[in-house]
Amino acid sequence: MTSLLTLHRLRKRFGERILFDIEALAIEAATAYVLTGRNGAGKSTLLRILAGLERAEVEQAHFLGQPVSWHPYAAAMRDAVVYVHQHPVMFSTSVAANIGYGLKARGLPKRAIATRVEQAMQWADVVHLRDSKPDSLSGGEKQRVALARAKVLAPRLLLLDEPTANLDGAAREKVIELIPGLVGEGSSIIIACHDRDLIGLHGMQRLKLRDGHLEYRTARPILKNAKL
Repeated sequence: MTSLLTLHRLRKRFGERILFDIEALAIEAATAYVLTGRNGAGKSTLLRILAGLERAEVEQAHFLGQPVSWHPYAAAMRDAVVYVHQHPVMFSTSVAANIGYGLKARGLPKRAIATRVEQAMQWADVVHLRDSKPDSLSGGEKQRVALARAKVLAPRLLLLDEPTANLDGAAREKVIELIPGLVGEGSSIIIACHDRDLIGLHGMQRLKLRDGHLEYRTARPILKNAKL
């Protein structure tokens, strides 16, 4: 496998307290990981660190085989890493405008944005919500819109924080069904969660934060057209 991101001696402190001290973290390209651990272990904090949203001590970092700085967060990673919060922030515009926001910020032509947004809405099954305002959406619909907004950016690394938390059965299943397709298109994904169905998804690699350290478990690679 091709290494996407490797970090050595990743340490997070809160004052004198060390939340975690990870000797090495290695993320492979086009691979899905689930990050587990008890509440308070630092799962969300670790995702935010990987997204460059929170500071931590990092002795050495490599992205796509090249050494990169961590503070400041490497320019090569800014467009390649996307973080989706458990409660995604939505702008008070339409669903389509929300999905296309990142592409517009990157300066893509309007026609290219429209094409990619349309494809993403079809993928996430939210075409019928195109002109809807975010405050009218259900929790599951918001999560699917947030995933579509991340997908159009074609991230090399997608970080999902509890994407199925507080969703009912049908909404939760629809979100889970989108995961294999993201990996099949070449993204690596790290999902922080307690959801047993996500944890047991075919091909999911296991990362577990326990007592300040990171444990690994391996699984068979995800299949592009995997069925749940």
